[in-house]
Amino acid sequence: MASPLVGPEKRERTPRRRAFRWWAYLALLPLALIIGYFAYYPALSAIFWSFFHWQPAGVSTFIGFGNYVTMLSDGIWWSSFRNLGFIFAFGVVSWIFPLFAAELLISLKNARWQFAMRTLLIIPMAFPGVVTALVWGFFYSPNDGVINQTLKAIGLSGLAQNWTGQSSTALLSLLFVGFPFIAGLPFLIFYSSLQNIPTEVLEAAQLDGVGRLARFWQIDLPLMASQVRILLFLAIVSTLQYGFVAYVLTGGGPDNATMVPILRMINVAFQGGDWGASAALSTTLFIITIAISAVVATARRRGSATTDGGAM
Repeated sequence: MASPLVGPEKRERTPRRRAFRWWAYLALLPLALIIGYFAYYPALSAIFWSFFHWQPAGVSTFIGFGNYVTMLSDGIWWSSFRNLGFIFAFGVVSWIFPLFAAELLISLKNARWQFAMRTLLIIPMAFPGVVTALVWGFFYSPNDGVINQTLKAIGLSGLAQNWTGQSSTALLSLLFVGFPFIAGLPFLIFYSSLQNIPTEVLEAAQLDGVGRLARFWQIDLPLMASQVRILLFLAIVSTLQYGFVAYVLTGGGPDNATMVPILRMINVAFQGGDWGASAALSTTLFIITIAISAVVATARRRGSATTDGGAM
């Protein structure tokens, strides 16, 4: 091995960033206080009160792991995770739509048309989530909803039903909120990934006679692997926090058919008045989220290390 001091080659030195003086970091103190009070304090407070029979306006009694013992026998709580499994699986499968849209959009030769279509697909992301949920609630209305009215107009009135009001169709109805699922984060990630594919790679594939479908399987999809892993991680975290649409449209019903952990926590606290048990549920969900995040992050690091090792 040649000495780094011998030879005409010079080692490239990574420029070191100049450190700020210590007092400059005091500018971050207000932000740290805000994050600590509004993010970390509620989480730590929930962990603390999960060991109490918590009465926010009264006397709270320490009961140890009593709330967690109660949680173990809460069938509604555990069945809500089964619903989350369906929500996660459906969400991942629905990535087909934004991926297909991104592939179509990136293939447009006209830059103006590509910009116009991209804008039309991104603008709906700015709409408030409550508006989207309420609009779909109108679609699902059993009396004058768009879906039932359309079925009646085409002679399929026998298929009209109370979509969110019966347990057999309620969860599936929630899953289809936002169809065709293009205006969202997956579309942006897929589209930006396709934009970042080197032009040289695409030109070489074209010279080799690689067709559009073959290019998708052999070039586009493998080069998007890291972005897909990130998207998968975000999907897991967002699924564990799912509850807004179900709260607006069904409230977890009917017969707990659309119950999810977030809604179960709310019901135990506000309807059951058992704030300590709700804190135990939230703490458990927090631990599950952290554990899954750690596993996914570790898998990502190992995957990146394997890729870098194979490239050397």
